[in-house]
Amino acid sequence: MNFKLNGIGTAVGVVFLSAISVIGYWAAASAEYVKVVDGDSLEIGGRRIRLLEIDAPEYKQYCFDADRKKYDCGKESRRYLDDLLKKRAYNIQCKKLDEDRYDRELSECFTEDINVNLAMIEAGWAVTYRTNNPLYLEAEKQAKASKKGVWQGKFMRPEYYRRLHRR
Repeated sequence: MNFKLNGIGTAVGVVFLSAISVIGYWAAASAEYVKVVDGDSLEIGGRRIRLLEIDAPEYKQYCFDADRKKYDCGKESRRYLDDLLKKRAYNIQCKKLDEDRYDRELSECFTEDINVNLAMIEAGWAVTYRTNNPLYLEAEKQAKASKKGVWQGKFMRPEYYRRLHRR
């Protein structure tokens, strides 16, 4: 069969394909498909997602609290993200905005009306990373002033920790 599309048919086809590609950037998930890897990384049904513009302590990273006692801030960060999502039955939607060198989707994620990326910074369990986003920068400033999360004591920014602990 030969099909010939007129101008309207072509336009409809282009709009349809564009809509499909845009929809593909959003992904919703339920509890059975969401795994919290660490404070800034998720796996959703086989998709590897890194929360864009934030950086959380590495899973094995430690920090020091206000009393200078060592604690597992990487595990605390992961626990906070997991609890945040658990309270909302892991109902999460992520919008892929880019991809990193490890083929992870760089995404902004939401659960209900909460921006998950921003919530991690507000709680002090993540810091800003390569961003000029005024909301994120202000949230970090407030978390630091309130001594929330990693800001309660001394810590090494995760990007420096990774550099020192490369294998």
